[in-house]
Amino acid sequence: MQLEWGTVAALVLYFGVLIGIGVGTYKKDENMEGYVLGGRGLGPWVTSMSAEASDMSGWMLMGLPGYAYLAGISAFWIALGLILGTWANWAFVAKRLRVFTQVLHNSITLPEYFDNRFQDRQKKLRVASSIFIFIFFLIYTSSSFVAGGKLFNSAFGLDYHTSLFITGGIVVFYTLVGGFSAVCWTDLFQGFLMFFSILIVPVTAMYYMGGVAPTMVRLHSISANYFSLIAGADGSHLDLVAIASLLAWGLGYFGQPHILVKFMAIKTSKSIPQATRIAMVWVVISLAMAVLVGLTGRVYLGDILKGTEAETVFIRMSGDFFSPFIAGVITAGILGAIMSTSSSQLLVTASSVTRDFYEPLFNPDASPATMVRLSRFMVILVSLLSMYLAMDPNSMILNIVSYAWAGFGAAFGPMILMSLYWRRMTMNGAFAGIIAGGLTVLVWKNFFAWTGIYEIIPGFLLSLAAIVAVSLLDKMPPQEILDEYDEADLMYRLE
Repeated sequence: MQLEWGTVAALVLYFGVLIGIGVGTYKKDENMEGYVLGGRGLGPWVTSMSAEASDMSGWMLMGLPGYAYLAGISAFWIALGLILGTWANWAFVAKRLRVFTQVLHNSITLPEYFDNRFQDRQKKLRVASSIFIFIFFLIYTSSSFVAGGKLFNSAFGLDYHTSLFITGGIVVFYTLVGGFSAVCWTDLFQGFLMFFSILIVPVTAMYYMGGVAPTMVRLHSISANYFSLIAGADGSHLDLVAIASLLAWGLGYFGQPHILVKFMAIKTSKSIPQATRIAMVWVVISLAMAVLVGLTGRVYLGDILKGTEAETVFIRMSGDFFSPFIAGVITAGILGAIMSTSSSQLLVTASSVTRDFYEPLFNPDASPATMVRLSRFMVILVSLLSMYLAMDPNSMILNIVSYAWAGFGAAFGPMILMSLYWRRMTMNGAFAGIIAGGLTVLVWKNFFAWTGIYEIIPGFLLSLAAIVAVSLLDKMPPQEILDEYDEADLMYRLE
């Protein structure tokens, strides 16, 4: 397949903007707080767009449309769960986490916050958290590289494995050079690009097919089940377990480190209501359009896409409808979705391993320069390992994301919520919650997937139960910990 010059020009322009942002932010991040949190100086637009762009990733433009292409409107159950989860995360976690992490000794990573919240002198919370972050982000980041491989292979005919290295190389470059500031500012740019892309493709598709009504009539003629929330297009039916499992995606938000870290970095908690409104508008429209891409693609393309090929429906339609330059811009939007997430994940993983594993266990006196250098080395290492996991071109993006999403949601979600709202929670309860949630997901995925229950449900519930039970059986937290919680809670109420 031959590349059009217009497409090449659009991609070169896109990569030029990313590299420019990386270079432009390089000197601003000279210590770990700057490199990992951007000095806690993000405004509401950058915070909201960065949180949502890094949240949705390539699965929103490829995985979810592919699922809708195969299953029909029942894909909205996932979208609904994500919309509710996004709102709950901004409403109940964002402000408290921003205040608590600053009041409790200026924590700059989630494991460090856990350490400071419970005064864990044994460092077992930081170590356990960093291990699960490393495991699940390897899986999660590999999904982004799979998406990048499929994108270049489908759009340009490039070898899948070559595409992995192209995707990974750009992500690694601006993550290494610019750190958190580069990631967040590129997320802002890529968030707008993703929004443009997810709007223009289904709207244009319906225009080419005669409008909304004719498109929907043709879809209904293929199968009435495309319009059923409880039936799949293949005639299968969704029972309560299946619907609950789809909605349960929303539970995962409370434990996603690459999203939560954006709450920690906002300049002031007073900006959170505005950021919430921006985020919710973006999420509701984008997810609805992602499902619509799959539905319109089923009408336009017919049933030619089978299995994992369905995740290329967005790419195939954009290549047919638009000029090479506009198609290149839309391709850049998909790349933006992929890279916004993978860059955030790489940065969180690298900072956690260095700050929460290496420093407390091996080098407590490490200089800021040493920590930044080691963090950049970890970005490279994690990228290489993730690319290795992504070598299979038949991997299903949505399946990979769902596994990692469940791991974080179960290991950290109950821990975050209870640490912010329950004064009586103890360090041992926190540790039990992390272990119970993380291990349950790993075991359930590999041995109990036959039940049809999404692994985040048992993982989240068992983690929550472990936190409550162990904390109540444990002795009351020391007065110093209770005083610090009360101080943070007071600051939250005053702001």
